[in-house]
Amino acid sequence: MSALAGDNRLPRYQRLADALRARIVDRSWKPGDRIPSENVIAEQFGVAPGTARQALAALVDEGLLERQHGRGTFVRRPSFDQSLFRFFRFSGAAGERLIPESRILRRSVDVMPSEVARQLGVSEGSEGIAMDRLRLIDGAPILAEQIWLPLPRFQPFLAIDPADIGPLLYPIYDASCEQTVARAEESLTAEAADATLARLLRVARGTPLIVIDRLARDYAGDALEWRRSRGPAERFRYRTEIR
Repeated sequence: MSALAGDNRLPRYQRLADALRARIVDRSWKPGDRIPSENVIAEQFGVAPGTARQALAALVDEGLLERQHGRGTFVRRPSFDQSLFRFFRFSGAAGERLIPESRILRRSVDVMPSEVARQLGVSEGSEGIAMDRLRLIDGAPILAEQIWLPLPRFQPFLAIDPADIGPLLYPIYDASCEQTVARAEESLTAEAADATLARLLRVARGTPLIVIDRLARDYAGDALEWRRSRGPAERFRYRTEIR
């Protein structure tokens, strides 16, 4: 039986949620894993099943766990690589949804710009992995991306052949570096294409571009990746539901 740690003044379900969250953070429970039932967790920690139920519900609300009807409760496997579909239209002639292919233009170890270092929570002057990536559909460029990763945590990523890096990066981070993206924050602005971006995206200089900055974090809340994606505004879409 595991004893509950933490401040005894806190509710037992909250202390239990903290203990279970720690198992996700230290990868004892990995994305996609089915976790023990409420009754098993209650027995392991010496709490009532209702307390276990409250703790699991809190982690579901946080987005760390997900319930699958008839199957149980699982560590949620995020899929943020698809989130640009919320902003840009990537579709074929028949209207089918397409996943843009990926072309790595540059990958190197460089000193991070001060703003990127601040966003990633590392000291100014720290080295990171810099990557320039082009996303294409049917050979036509539709997104230009700048990506920065903190070097110590992503050192194994440098050993991967760029030809083996497909369109979805987060599964590679997880498999090669044991760095799991759990959530992300995004902000959106607009700018005009300069000469370099105009050449990359094959648009006229001054063409309006939508700029999406994303900061991806792990289960502990530590920043893992800074990314800036730019695409022609004519491909931009925004949809939300207000209740």
